[in-house]
Amino acid sequence: MPTINFYGPEMTREQKEEMVKGFTRVASQVLGKTEKAFTVYIWEIGQENVGVGGELMAEKNEKGK
Repeated sequence: MPTINFYGPEMTREQKEEMVKGFTRVASQVLGKTEKAFTVYIWEIGQENVGVGGELMAEKNEKGK
């Protein structure tokens, strides 16, 4: 069973549905497998849980305002 993992920002339910449909459709076309074979995991990561260059993304965004 092919598995797709997506790590990204928090999303609405509608955005998640669109991502799952899109990833599944494209992967099915590329690999020539039925869409029913795919599992998609969405991992929502908040800015307070991501560090870039030794600084939290939340802090970087606050400084940029």
